[in-house]
Amino acid sequence: MRHNETNRIEYKRNLTRELDIEKEVIAFLNYREGGAIYIGIDDCGKAVGVDDIDGDMLKIKDRIKHNISPSVMGLFDVLEEERSGLSIIKIIVASGSEKPYFKKKYGMTEKGCFVRIGTASEPMPQKMIEELFSTRTRNSIGKIASPHQNLSFEQLHIYYQAQKKTLNKQFLTNLELLNPQNELNYVAYLLADENNISVKVAKYRDTTKVDLIESNEYGYCSLIKATKSVLDKVNLENRTATKITGKERIESRLWDEVALREAIINAFVHNDYSMEIAPTIEIFSDRIDVTSAGSLAYEIDQKDFFDGVSMPRNKELMRIFKDIELVEQLGSGIPRILQYYDKSCFNFMSHFIRISFPFNKVNEDMTISTTGSQTGSQTGSQTGSQTIDNVVGYEHISKRQQQILQLIIDNNKITYQEMKAILGIKSNRGLANHIEKLKGLGTLSRQGTFDGYWIVHFNENI
Repeated sequence: MRHNETNRIEYKRNLTRELDIEKEVIAFLNYREGGAIYIGIDDCGKAVGVDDIDGDMLKIKDRIKHNISPSVMGLFDVLEEERSGLSIIKIIVASGSEKPYFKKKYGMTEKGCFVRIGTASEPMPQKMIEELFSTRTRNSIGKIASPHQNLSFEQLHIYYQAQKKTLNKQFLTNLELLNPQNELNYVAYLLADENNISVKVAKYRDTTKVDLIESNEYGYCSLIKATKSVLDKVNLENRTATKITGKERIESRLWDEVALREAIINAFVHNDYSMEIAPTIEIFSDRIDVTSAGSLAYEIDQKDFFDGVSMPRNKELMRIFKDIELVEQLGSGIPRILQYYDKSCFNFMSHFIRISFPFNKVNEDMTISTTGSQTGSQTGSQTGSQTIDNVVGYEHISKRQQQILQLIIDNNKITYQEMKAILGIKSNRGLANHIEKLKGLGTLSRQGTFDGYWIVHFNENI
């Protein structure tokens, strides 16, 4: 199948010294939507393949890295793809925030600056060059000096070593952790072993922020470590419900794990740290909210955003998160989320972006796993070795009541609102009937009222 060139797609038959690949990349960097360049496809859209994939990919990366200014690290990907059974190269280029980009050889002139117009890369008029330069982002975290200059990076070295990559003595320069004044910048501060950045994961009793029942802080360390800690914590909260039939085992989690992971990583990578505010994760009885500081980039509207147009706010972080394989490729996060949730989950505010994922409903014939958050003190007779089939009155308990008990074993301070949201029970009365049945059987009791907790009774403990 053949495809035509568009305002965001450029085809090149092969990579040669004569091919001005820098010109094509610069044109997309200066274009509000970015774009993609394919090597190994002719002008008619027919795949012809690339003979030396690895060699050509290295040459492309080297030319882009060394021949274009300002730095474009974190703004492009070079990937191998297959088209019609042939190997080709795809260069993904994000729209840059430090326009105008130009060839180092010619500087900010019409000979060095280009922009995408229709399906062509055209020289940029001098007036446009001056206008873009006057609006260039100047408070990026790559330019802001770190509040502390005596920083260590042992954690960063460990994460690179885990990917079999070694940071040499020039890593501060190579990873762009220095500002134009040769000081450690705010990116370095975020990735240092110690900093004052704290990411909060909060859990509330119901659908509002009135009653906080759990609060955890992950931070004061490398942002990579904080990201991984938050991902681990949220994964614990993301319980699994299971239905086993004669033919298959059906599992469903509270939230889709792929979409949730993308939302959290996006929040960390694209957060506006110049506001000195970290991302926050909030878990309610009916949803989880992931909030990051900063609005959409001034050139990007909501349609561009949902179409996967990439304009990284923090290109240095994007590059490093990609190096350690927390990020896959530019522009893939939002389309991946939209495979599982619709656009209504996104809330664009003046200074923040929030993604809210509702709980998936648990059907009555599904069993909820025990791999959830152990919230609250595990007081009473419920210990890790206890199982549902050993509770008092088990033979008289319905499938729905087993689900309720499993939720309580996981979290003995769980509220009515949380149980209703997870189980999809609409009325308080409906849930109360199940609770009263369990109490009547001697299976369940309550210690205290509003600030109390549930106790599940097992046969071996009575």
